[in-house]
Amino acid sequence: MSFDQSWLRKFLLHLTNERNLATNTVKNYSRDIEELGRYCKSIHLQSWEDLRPHHLREYLAKCQSRGLSGRSQQRKLSAIRSFYKFLNREGVTQSSPAIHVLSQKNTMKLPALLDADQMSKILDVKSKKWSTVRDKAMIELFYSSGLRLAELVGVNLCDVFWEERNIKIRGKGNKERIVPVGSKAMYALQEWKKVRTNRCGKDETALFLSNRGKRISPRNVQARLKYSQINQQIPGKLHPHMLRHSFASHLLESSGDLRSVQELLGHSDITSTQIYTHLNFQHLSEAYDQAHPRASRKKGHEEDM
Repeated sequence: MSFDQSWLRKFLLHLTNERNLATNTVKNYSRDIEELGRYCKSIHLQSWEDLRPHHLREYLAKCQSRGLSGRSQQRKLSAIRSFYKFLNREGVTQSSPAIHVLSQKNTMKLPALLDADQMSKILDVKSKKWSTVRDKAMIELFYSSGLRLAELVGVNLCDVFWEERNIKIRGKGNKERIVPVGSKAMYALQEWKKVRTNRCGKDETALFLSNRGKRISPRNVQARLKYSQINQQIPGKLHPHMLRHSFASHLLESSGDLRSVQELLGHSDITSTQIYTHLNFQHLSEAYDQAHPRASRKKGHEEDM
């Protein structure tokens, strides 16, 4: 067996049709396996079967030397493991070189958040302009229900249950979930619904539209968030996932219910949700340092024991 591209194409079809992975995930896997194939050829391996654990460790070390984070290395390893699991199933290879290979551990990087005052400021928009009404509805929905960017873009008008104040979301792996929508977000959606038809294309089912009357693109949503940030003078870099992080952290801080936050976010593994417990501990630590009379941790203030 050589580095036949047909096996990569079959693997990608397997990811799409059998595992129902998101389009972006499939693209990332494709890029990771193609890059690994180029490395294998550069060290004169003849086929996928020739790849050994020490080759893979050397490859990851080169990735790390180029500045690739531990998290990105883990993603590459996940793609490689999945690829070899597929090749083994098809009888192309007998084992996987990735089974006992570990990536560089990634230092936990806590996501950036907006506080409640910043959220209020970015949503304090009075304009009745078509695009502004749409943008406010999108931001309200991001923050109210913790949606991913692709989930928001994929919402159809028929997915909104107006009476029940719920919305149907298609998440990763095309898994569906129903999430509640807060009263302010629902009001913003109703205001948007009133003006949506002004530019709606024929038979367009999308909830959120571009200026051309078609389903809004992820890039367009990102650009509109950047515009809102600049217009409302919010510091930092505002992106859709920051609104999702803010939703999860604020909800967990108020309720303490990690399982419910997991379900609302659509996390299949609760370990993905647990990062927000670290965020809240960080918040509590900062509040403690500022408020407690004996909490000073500044250098030079420690008493000799």
